[in-house]
Amino acid sequence: MHITSTMRRLGMAAITLVATATAALGIATPQAAAAPARDPILFVHGWQGSASNWDYMWGRFLAAGYSAGEMARFSYDSSQSNKDIALEVKAQVDALRAKTGAAKVDIITHSMGGLNSRWYLKNLDGLNSVDDWVSIGGPNHGTDVANGCADASCEDMRPGSAFLAELNSGDETPGRVNYGTWWSPCDEIINPDQSTILSGAANTQTLCLGHIALLSSSTVFDGVRDFVK
Repeated sequence: MHITSTMRRLGMAAITLVATATAALGIATPQAAAAPARDPILFVHGWQGSASNWDYMWGRFLAAGYSAGEMARFSYDSSQSNKDIALEVKAQVDALRAKTGAAKVDIITHSMGGLNSRWYLKNLDGLNSVDDWVSIGGPNHGTDVANGCADASCEDMRPGSAFLAELNSGDETPGRVNYGTWWSPCDEIINPDQSTILSGAANTQTLCLGHIALLSSSTVFDGVRDFVK
């Protein structure tokens, strides 16, 4: 018993000595990364858009206390199918989660960005990686404006397309994701205007705003900020 007790005291002394020396030398001991206090945000633009479409909202979120490291935006080739773009959305979500250590992210979309991100949610296991999802002026049930362009993505956006039929089949807002939409009665690109509305989502009608003006509206920003808070 005496030998065992002595060895235990010597072992504890050795551990204390190592810890003291490590601190004295300024050697950092590995620590588990803390989970972020809030979900990081991924912004997804629409047809023929770019990451710069989010300049206003990006700046407003920074002013609201978010850091640039908590947000991500990217540009993609909007002529390809929304199924292909959804793969890029998945890669962006995975990268943002890895960067921040977050279990889930929030996705804020404009226009066609709502379609490819919804495909990601429904068909690429995105339901397990997203907390809040927002569609601003999204053609969730198609827009007749898409009849005037010929890209693969335009075909996806045409009312009655095979893509939309598959995307909207069954539950339009599956999983435990919180879905929110903002739509304008004066949107010149989304026809009919109510195309954005999703069953099971929190659907908000805005003031009379144009399609691009939705992105620089302080009222829309305030609503979106509170929704993903």
